[in-house]
Amino acid sequence: MTIQEAQQRVDQWIKEVGVRYFSELTNTAVLMEEVGELARIMARKYGDQSAKPTDKDSNLADEMADVLFVLICLANQTGVDLNKALEANLLKKTSRDAERHKNNPKLSS
Repeated sequence: MTIQEAQQRVDQWIKEVGVRYFSELTNTAVLMEEVGELARIMARKYGDQSAKPTDKDSNLADEMADVLFVLICLANQTGVDLNKALEANLLKKTSRDAERHKNNPKLSS
């Protein structure tokens, strides 16, 4: 699925199943909530926090998809073409960071 197709499918799902988009402010809060759920898994699986018994059913891929879904909702609501935005962002990073990471001694093996 392309980014454009993802934006179209989320929009179709919202219209057919979700009734309507939540407000942009509500979706921003929901995005923060979803990022927090992803962060909890990361801290317990890859970080130093120990897992709780209730963490046994946590699903990293599903939490990442939740974050992506809400981000796509916000893009759709605000008229952002995520494909164009990502292309522009990669160009910006490539230009800005052309030598930065290569010259970072912390990143050398």
